[in-house]
Amino acid sequence: MKRAIPVLVLTVAGLIPVWRYAPSTDTSSTTEVAEPASTPSTSSSGGTSNQVVAGSTIKTEKGPVQVEVTFDGDKISSVRMLQQPNHPQTKAAVPKLIAETLTAQSADIDAVSGATITSEGYVESLQAAIDAKPASSSSSSSSSSSSSSPSASAAASQVVAGSAVGTEKGTVQVEVTFEGDKIDAVRMLQQPNHPQTKAAVPKLIAETLEAQSSDIDAVSGATITSDGYVESLQAAIDAKG
Repeated sequence: MKRAIPVLVLTVAGLIPVWRYAPSTDTSSTTEVAEPASTPSTSSSGGTSNQVVAGSTIKTEKGPVQVEVTFDGDKISSVRMLQQPNHPQTKAAVPKLIAETLTAQSADIDAVSGATITSEGYVESLQAAIDAKPASSSSSSSSSSSSSSPSASAAASQVVAGSAVGTEKGTVQVEVTFEGDKIDAVRMLQQPNHPQTKAAVPKLIAETLEAQSSDIDAVSGATITSDGYVESLQAAIDAKG
């Protein structure tokens, strides 16, 4: 019994440090730092400059009429028919209506004689597309993006003036807008001040947009102007980079 007492004392003494020990709390635990949310990159290629807007479908006595308009910024660069009556008058009128639209840059155009109903439906659908066009949001950003990457927008759209061709009726010169390799629009820079020329030019432009080349027919009654137009047009195509 006497020997057991010292053993008990030693055991108790050995346990005292254990009772007094308190596990340390580690306050240096690693804190995860959240990565900043990635912001969407803004394209500098001017992808929003071209907008394609379909006009409303207009029901006419001849059939439905609907146009699709391509805008390059605020400019009407091309018009395509989505629906049109299957009539000879309509087929003959549509190229004239499109050419007038590209010249006027609005729906304020004259009806084509012999296709009044189709013309009215065309104008109504065209105006609906113009009204539905979203406001250009790239007016401020395009200026900065064009300075940072002018080659991108230049590669998308090129405007090339053809040579000035002197004819017996007067000087003929065209300006061609290319979207890539596509002839997107043609504008007259110079033309004779003759009724035949004024009547022929919309037909020549419409034929060019359809053929996508200068391989087009001369307009009857305006052969001289047509020849000058084709020569200037081919010069613009050859000069395109």
